[in-house]
Amino acid sequence: MPELKSSAASLSGGIVPGEYLLTAEDFRQIAEILHDHAGIQLSETKAALVYARLAKRLRALGLENFRDYCAHVVGSEGLDERQRMVAALTTNVTKFFREAHHFEHLKRTVMPPLLEAARRGAPVRIWSAGCSNGQEAYSAALVILSMMPDVGRHDVKILASDIDPNMIAEGKAAVYPDHALTDVPAELKKRWLHRAPGGFGDQQLWRVADEARNMVSFRELNLFAKWPMQRQFDVIFCRNVVIYFDKVKQAALWTRFSEALKPDGWLYIGHSERVSGPSADNFVSDGITTWRHSRGNAR
Repeated sequence: MPELKSSAASLSGGIVPGEYLLTAEDFRQIAEILHDHAGIQLSETKAALVYARLAKRLRALGLENFRDYCAHVVGSEGLDERQRMVAALTTNVTKFFREAHHFEHLKRTVMPPLLEAARRGAPVRIWSAGCSNGQEAYSAALVILSMMPDVGRHDVKILASDIDPNMIAEGKAAVYPDHALTDVPAELKKRWLHRAPGGFGDQQLWRVADEARNMVSFRELNLFAKWPMQRQFDVIFCRNVVIYFDKVKQAALWTRFSEALKPDGWLYIGHSERVSGPSADNFVSDGITTWRHSRGNAR
């Protein structure tokens, strides 16, 4: 942590310079709330980030310091603000066809038998957990449309969930700028993405075609709360999400994913993540950060 001796905040006990006082105790309480509510682990090195993202909330609420903000968040009327706080501190980094090897694997290995089953009337369910603003879910939808253009006639659905309601709203709108689409294959962009009004600078806006949007359902969901879904999934994407949780939370989440997957289902995770804990024995590696569920099967 850099020295802040010249700032007024530092002289009065603050750990980040600025117009609002953020003490070490305030930061500890915010980190505790974030961990308890969303499972996210926040290190002391993130103090400046916390200040930058939450100062706007103090300003909107007319509060004078982070101590008052913490009191408001934990109070009986603070649930809405607690959700806004979690949304503000959640990192949303995403892009169409990010980690392209997963979508190649989805197309070549996973979807052919699933789509054959769909043609016979079987349901197919995919979950994008921690979906950000929907680009991951729509990437999967575009892969499926490239294989089955009439997928709307079959029971193939994608659930896209995120804890941040702002991201859910963006996903439902399904409008994205040029820079988000640089890795979308040209033939898919031409057929399933349409120019949208607006834009900024030299950035054209694009709207995902209805055929893809109709496949995807968005839901605000905390991964550590009760999951309302009753049906198991054929495929779960949860990439670059679990790294923000401590080891205990990670192990618990892998177990819940194991329970939510069908036998022989597939799990895609981030490049810095590893399946750990008791449920690790329920998965077999099938490529880079690609796992096959093996519950009930011989390994």
